[in-house]
Amino acid sequence: MKKKTNLKSLPIIAITMGDPNGIGPEIILKLHRDKKVRNFCLPVVIGDIAVLESYSKLLGIKSGIYSIRNSVREEVRSGKSGEIMVIDEGCFDIKDLKPGKIQAECGSAAVRYIKKAVKLALDGEIDGIATAPISKEAMNRAGFNYPGHTELLGELTRTKHFTMMFIGGELNVALVTTHMALKDVPKAIKKERVYKTIEIVNNGLKDFGIKTPKIAVCALNPHGGEGGIFGNEEEKEILPAILEAKDNGFNAEGPYSADTLFYRAAKEKFDAVISMYHDQGLIPVKIKGFGRSVNATMGLPIIRTSVDHGTAFDIAGKGVADHKSLLEALRIAGLWARKKIKD
Repeated sequence: MKKKTNLKSLPIIAITMGDPNGIGPEIILKLHRDKKVRNFCLPVVIGDIAVLESYSKLLGIKSGIYSIRNSVREEVRSGKSGEIMVIDEGCFDIKDLKPGKIQAECGSAAVRYIKKAVKLALDGEIDGIATAPISKEAMNRAGFNYPGHTELLGELTRTKHFTMMFIGGELNVALVTTHMALKDVPKAIKKERVYKTIEIVNNGLKDFGIKTPKIAVCALNPHGGEGGIFGNEEEKEILPAILEAKDNGFNAEGPYSADTLFYRAAKEKFDAVISMYHDQGLIPVKIKGFGRSVNATMGLPIIRTSVDHGTAFDIAGKGVADHKSLLEALRIAGLWARKKIKD
């Protein structure tokens, strides 16, 4: 007989609804029909009930939606399987709902959901956050000039050093630089930044129960720079950071040429690979596990995971969006929270 999950022991993970015109509301509705979610957490949505109800009617997804009015912990724990518990921000005018369109109103609402979630996490009302996708363009139109979720979360939590780590399949990949133009990456690769990324990833993996994480570090340039022929960032910045990390007891190796490292990492089972820039790290992750990988923000004082896809405006409101990446984001957030609570 299958052991019944003790709901009282499950962490409470908030899902921010993301851009109302994207697929966030749809995947949230579909998630709550999936009984697996309550194996690892109790979800609560931060968003707008009117938006969820509109998508429920549009897509023919029947759902019981409950508005939390008092204690988040008490009301979420008393909720029933399949019931969508919502902290209703009531900040989005349903007249502005236009699936697939980029609008400032959506960017403003998405930021408000994130701010609410961060406050609840910092206050201990929830145990972590899983974010549905936002539109950076909509955010910018609304006057919020952040490259993405990660940088906004860093500011809201007053965190100076943090990094994105993508968890999925055979690869866990963290980034030294995140959302910036490729032409700006070389001058951003500094010893301190590389070292801090190694340190954050090492500590983050320990939070997941890995006692001595084995970390591989990518080179920036082709063939690791070929002794300075193709660039000297490896010799001047990356290698010194790795050596300092080793001196401080971290099990870090490299820099390794990126064209072979990810194959080796999948085979040799490094606990994480640190890449120098966004696409260097995300292309192999998404080839290996698109739709199943999760973005975990390391270094924050709160737990935050995210889906591995964007707003998908091209399919918003059509009923074809897949909720599995959101389910995985909740699974990872729940696992992470339980480890922290246990410790």
